[in-house]
Amino acid sequence: MMSKSYTNLLDLASGNFPVMGREKKRLPRVMTVAGVISELDDDQANSVTSDVPSSIVVDRIIIVANQLPVKAKRRSDNKGWSFSWDEDSLLLHIKDGLPDDMEVIYIGSLKVEVDLSEQDDVSQLLLDKFKCVPAFLPPDILSKYYHGFCKQHLWPLFHYMLPYSASHGNRFDRSWWEAYVAANKIFSQKVIEVINPEDDYVWIHDYHLMVLPTFLRRRFNRLRMGFFLHSPFPSSEIYRTLPVREEILKALLNSDLIGFHTFDYARHFLSCCSRMLGLEYQSKRGYIGLEYYGRTVGIKIMPVGIHMGQIETVLQVADKERRIGELKQQFEGKTVLLGVDDMDIFKGVNLKLLALEEMLKQHPKWQGRAVLVQIANPARGKGKDIEEIQEEIQTSIKRINDKFRQPGYEPIVFIDRPVSLSERTAYYSVAECVVVTAVRDGMNLTPYEYIVCRQGIPGSDCTADSNGLKRSMLVVSEFIGCSPSLSGAIRVNPWNVEATAEALNEAISMVDAEKVLRHEKHYKYVSTHDVAYWSRSFFQDLERTCQDHFRRRCWGIGLSFGFRVVALDPNFRKLSMDSIAASYSRAKNRAILLDYDGTLMPQTAINKVPSPEVISIINSLCGDERNTVFLVSGRGRDSLGQWFSPCEKLGIAAEHGYFLRWSADKEWDVVGQSNDFQWMQIAEPVMKQYTEATDGSSIETKESALVWHHRDADLGFGSCQAKEMLDHLESVLANEPVAVKSGQFIVEVKPQGVSKGLIAEKIFETMAESGRQADFVLCVGDDRSDEDMFEIIGNAINSGILSSSTEVYACTVGQKPSKAKYYLDDTTEVRTMLHALVEESTRPPSPEIVT
Repeated sequence: MMSKSYTNLLDLASGNFPVMGREKKRLPRVMTVAGVISELDDDQANSVTSDVPSSIVVDRIIIVANQLPVKAKRRSDNKGWSFSWDEDSLLLHIKDGLPDDMEVIYIGSLKVEVDLSEQDDVSQLLLDKFKCVPAFLPPDILSKYYHGFCKQHLWPLFHYMLPYSASHGNRFDRSWWEAYVAANKIFSQKVIEVINPEDDYVWIHDYHLMVLPTFLRRRFNRLRMGFFLHSPFPSSEIYRTLPVREEILKALLNSDLIGFHTFDYARHFLSCCSRMLGLEYQSKRGYIGLEYYGRTVGIKIMPVGIHMGQIETVLQVADKERRIGELKQQFEGKTVLLGVDDMDIFKGVNLKLLALEEMLKQHPKWQGRAVLVQIANPARGKGKDIEEIQEEIQTSIKRINDKFRQPGYEPIVFIDRPVSLSERTAYYSVAECVVVTAVRDGMNLTPYEYIVCRQGIPGSDCTADSNGLKRSMLVVSEFIGCSPSLSGAIRVNPWNVEATAEALNEAISMVDAEKVLRHEKHYKYVSTHDVAYWSRSFFQDLERTCQDHFRRRCWGIGLSFGFRVVALDPNFRKLSMDSIAASYSRAKNRAILLDYDGTLMPQTAINKVPSPEVISIINSLCGDERNTVFLVSGRGRDSLGQWFSPCEKLGIAAEHGYFLRWSADKEWDVVGQSNDFQWMQIAEPVMKQYTEATDGSSIETKESALVWHHRDADLGFGSCQAKEMLDHLESVLANEPVAVKSGQFIVEVKPQGVSKGLIAEKIFETMAESGRQADFVLCVGDDRSDEDMFEIIGNAINSGILSSSTEVYACTVGQKPSKAKYYLDDTTEVRTMLHALVEESTRPPSPEIVT
């Protein structure tokens, strides 16, 4: 039965949603707690955790991927299924890097279609024998989810292929997107069936399940969850064309740790988060993190490795079967180049064939000697593009073989059938060079497997050569994920056929001593950075990222894929209107300090002039003799003085407190320590230089400060220029009495000793000296400069400027990490709160009861 939360999550998608099918018997949830655990209601969208403490804490990880690491085969009597582990599956080998006592549960779909009547029995068998939980996808959803959205939209887009026309790729189909979300929902239900949210880790794999983190985070706010993308992540210019770009980004950010094979992929993801969501990353002690509503989402960069033991074992099998010896005999006197690629449009197989043709033409000495063995694994997808590339490859092979064929020699041996790992390792062992010319590939482990096979097994027929030399050569595309880790390989741009041809010639012509050195370098890396090393490193970072999960207050906000979890300090909470109103009514001397932009006036407002409502609120607060009300803003004194001229009793601290006025009938005081502004003649030319070079930026000249704004500039370029300007200004102003600071889309230069914190302290001191020490303090602001005010309040209590009995309400606007103890969601709530205080001021005092 489809849950209500499914519809909520899909409110961005139009159309009719697919029917899930009949209600099935659900698997028992695996829990590590004593007592009976009641079944969770699928419609519930709140955080779910057990109230019963665990009696036996068993570390467990749930690995979720599109397909389970098992092979399924129909029994010979056609009654039921038999299953076995898929030794070629990467997921199966992840456990080698996990703690020995950690239990592993797999969740995914099967490669075969199981009849509805058999699904319960198959589920129970897989859970009991393999600790696998199958997710059965209805055929209509499976087709649109996998063959539609995944393979016809995400896969091409992530490999830099855009549907420029209806005949070139597939345009976005919303029904495919709905099926993708529906499939992710089914996977989430399977996770929910078996998870113990307080003890388990969840590790989600690849682009098929990119919105799954939102479904799980919506249900379990503190769930420890990682995601690893095994494909490339495209540049922001490509990714931004995806109609559901923000939904997918926000879903991924519901993970605690997001992993990528290379820094390029991670950099593209971070750029998308910056440009589309306004999030900036920080690097601390070697770890990259994104601050997202109080949570730090870790970014992990680690290329996956191969399973050394599996390759070596298969190599021994190939040796025993004499397959290696047969191939050596078959290609005796020949130099074998090897290609092993999936049959898809991004593997660049035809470019490889063209490069071989060019090499044979430019270097005739290799005619009759150099052989390219090209193994083509079956295509994972289907469609016109696959058919076209297959036809193109066959045409090239026929032309090249016809052109260079000799008696007993064909330059290209094309193997277009499934090849076992055992047979593949045999080909690796006899190949002088492996060639990978993919135009885009997430990782590609073929070079790693080749290196291990060329290392061979001592005393066997699969040793690299008769002299005992261990050598290998690689020609790899610079557009594949493993390229950065293979520093001894010859890297090529596969689109440059002539250069690739020269690289092939260089690789097979290289002297043995050089090949040995390159091989040793590669083997040392591959053997130490295997799949166990990769999974261990990822899991350790996941543990580190999640270590504070149960110490912080978490709650979910937002609908659909806008859902996110806010994680904040346990003492940080929303300001209670009743609580502050009660404290306000009891107080005799109140200090009220209010920021302007982002607090009383929305940051996004075009017209920054205060509304009549704001003027009325401020006037009413100032009209209470027990109140000392100050507007503390970074704006200039002229604009603030003019805007708030109706508020005669309002105190104003302009330009972060450089200018101070206690009321409209008082003169402006200069609070800053210096009135020497010669430094402006140094700073302004620098700012003008960056303004001319940065479209959309501008300079604001104040009486005491200069501010460079880049809110309207390109997000990435503006931020880069701001960092560069900050360094430049700090350098040229090193001997000047100024402070250079960066803020939200600004770089500001202002006199030293000027801050909102210091002006707040001065206001408290003046009140205390006049015999009106504040017993109630309300301080509200929204940005980094207001944090100085929040911090100074605690210091003022310690120094005696404020009494220890003073009731303090330091409040930030927006749910975000802050030195304030309270928050309000937005400027509307700020005005509502101030309205409540005005009502308390105008309320007649309660009559005293005489006894």
